[in-house]
Amino acid sequence: MAKGRTALASGVALAFVVTATAVHGTAGHGRSAGSPTSSLLAAAGGLPSPERPAFVVGTPVRLRKGETPARFAPVMREVEARRRPSRSASRVAELSGETPEGTTNIVLVLAGTTREDGQWVRVRLPVLPNGQTAWVPRRALGGYQFVHTRLVVNRERFTATLFSDGHAVFHAAIGIGRPESPTPSGDFYIRDKLSGFGNLFYGPIAYGTSAKSAVLTDWPGGGFIGVHGTNQPDLIPGRISHGCIRMRNDDILRLSHLMPVGTPLTIE
Repeated sequence: MAKGRTALASGVALAFVVTATAVHGTAGHGRSAGSPTSSLLAAAGGLPSPERPAFVVGTPVRLRKGETPARFAPVMREVEARRRPSRSASRVAELSGETPEGTTNIVLVLAGTTREDGQWVRVRLPVLPNGQTAWVPRRALGGYQFVHTRLVVNRERFTATLFSDGHAVFHAAIGIGRPESPTPSGDFYIRDKLSGFGNLFYGPIAYGTSAKSAVLTDWPGGGFIGVHGTNQPDLIPGRISHGCIRMRNDDILRLSHLMPVGTPLTIE
């Protein structure tokens, strides 16, 4: 029996040596000239470099608890906004690709749907009467952008508060419209941001909004309501303007670092 075990062990050892030798020999000659592997490597070396992708999809990020993002998009071409998501629906307004100030026109996007004739989105309109929404083809808009801020104006307390994901990050006293030219109430959005005025009346920064005055429709640009600084800070707080929301210059400068274009605006 012991002799049998010795013979078996010798056989296994011999087989291992033969196998190892065979493997070593194969590895040594696997990329020899004329082999299929060498031909493939030579052919690959002559291929052009891969094209650089137009964009790289970022790593998905889970929303933090309490986040309240809003989305907006630029108007890429003149388009008719309609009462329903259909080409046959009644026309509500016409949106252009540029604001009266010469900046890119944007719309706040509220919802979306897909129909037989394509994708449609419901947007908030910068037209009178204030507060209207309508539907436009998705392809008329550019890419979505997101903000986490919301500006709330309280006309009774003469205050403006900026929230970021529900947390107050800015608070300031304001001036609002006089009784004969009141600041309108409702839900709007910040449409553009301007600076470099030659007139100190507007202060260093002015935000354009989608809100419009119902009584100053003959004003240049149609009487849009702005949020801007002032050269008369002693009048704040109070009912001092033609409808615009005024802040002391230090406050509007502070706000300019916190509030991006596209921010939803609620005037209470």
